[in-house]
Amino acid sequence: MFNRVKKTYVIAFCVMSLMASVMGCSSGDLSESATPEGAFKAAEEFEKDERYEEAITKFNEVKNKHPYSRYAVEAELHVADIHYKKESYLEAQNAYQLFKDFHPKNPKIDYVTYRLAMSYYLQLPDTTDRDLSPAYKAVQFFDEVINSYSTSQYVKESTDKKNEALRMLAEKEAYIGNFYYIRNIYDSAMKRYDELVKKYPDRGFDEEALYRAGVSAFETGNKDLGKQYIQQLLAKYPNGSYASNGKSALEKYGNR
Repeated sequence: MFNRVKKTYVIAFCVMSLMASVMGCSSGDLSESATPEGAFKAAEEFEKDERYEEAITKFNEVKNKHPYSRYAVEAELHVADIHYKKESYLEAQNAYQLFKDFHPKNPKIDYVTYRLAMSYYLQLPDTTDRDLSPAYKAVQFFDEVINSYSTSQYVKESTDKKNEALRMLAEKEAYIGNFYYIRNIYDSAMKRYDELVKKYPDRGFDEEALYRAGVSAFETGNKDLGKQYIQQLLAKYPNGSYASNGKSALEKYGNR
């Protein structure tokens, strides 16, 4: 009987000790999490474990509860980065833009601008017959990295991505110009080809654009403008694939 009572007391003591230990740890965790550093570290752990929603919640807690701590600004950037990791590029775009607006002198502003540009760039469709409007903003911010942060490690990547975005925009202009051209809507075609040559030179479309702009101008009755386009074609690409066609166009339309 005594041994049974003794055993019961031992078990009860162990249970109470365990509960006290757990409560102590829990209090410590809560205490650490209540500090900006503790909450920030907890958020980083969530992010590391790819528990992104919990990480965002925790980083926002750092920002909202400790707005004047050195961790608040860093937490904002982490939230933007998490959206980017999740491939939620619209949310990332908005988060990076807000960071850029409120912290223009931040030491990582070149990185923020580059990621902002990439957030737009990664919203681009796979084919140029769809909406390419994000490309304009992508080019704008890639240009900012290149011109304003010339020593940044992100300049080369920004240059490459900018050129790719410009190529897509040039291809879109060519696509629309060709759409009008093959339907004999020459006035609209000429305007598109003119834009293509002026806005996106040296993207691989100049020869065809100059030739078709010339033909379109001739077809609308504007001989002088047609000659200008064809002469520009022959001067820039005297041995190009459209040189022969250009000479034929001058002969054909010049005699009308």
